Amino acid sequence: MHCAICLTEVTPVFNWTYLFSREPSYYICDDCKHKLAFIEGERCIICSRPLADLDDVFIKEKRCNDCWRWEQNPKWKGVLEQNTSLFLYNDFLKEVIARFKYRGDFEIAGAFSIFLSKELFANKIMVPIPLSKERLYERGFNQAEAIVQAAGIKAIDCLTRVHSEKQSKKTREERLETVPIFKVAAEESIVAQNIVLVDDIYTTGATLRKAAKVLKEAGAKSVISFTIAR
Repeated sequence: MHCAICLTEVTPVFNWTYLFSREPSYYICDDCKHKLAFIEGERCIICSRPLADLDDVFIKEKRCNDCWRWEQNPKWKGVLEQNTSLFLYNDFLKEVIARFKYRGDFEIAGAFSIFLSKELFANKIMVPIPLSKERLYERGFNQAEAIVQAAGIKAIDCLTRVHSEKQSKKTREERLETVPIFKVAAEESIVAQNIVLVDDIYTTGATLRKAAKVLKEAGAKSVISFTIAR
């Protein structure tokens, strides 16, 4: 057995829990686990941003200032009800995700899948954020879809991209524009359903909100999201 991130040999701890549980498909060594910065403590109730990192002036009603501003806009209020992120996007995770997305280290999806909470996804439909055709061709796979597959959780591809420009390269005012970047390909699959959007990184929240907006407009009952990094 080896670590899915650094490939070092991993020896599982043989105890009663191990003996009576199904052997996991992937492992992470203690060294890599310690380099992952788990998000802990009080978070923004919408985006999972650690509130301890913010001055009180940037916190309003248990929301970070960014989410509070999103919620003040009638076009975006309540569109994305909550985001859950696992880790802070530190230098170690930045390198790991780069290997995963841009160098085709597909097994890293298994490392991330270990931390997916089945409770979060219970009675919900998983929808990976899609890539543009160009980026899918370049990478060979959708990283969000790969994480879900590695966890053995069923997902549906009901979203397609109609615009491929990176949201992180835009100003806040440009991100707030309602030009759609997604469309729903199979509306009947999400009508009256609770949806979980899956992506690798929560950066500004614009991509997830634009996806949530078209899902809500197509009849989804609720939309939350899950990302590996924040």
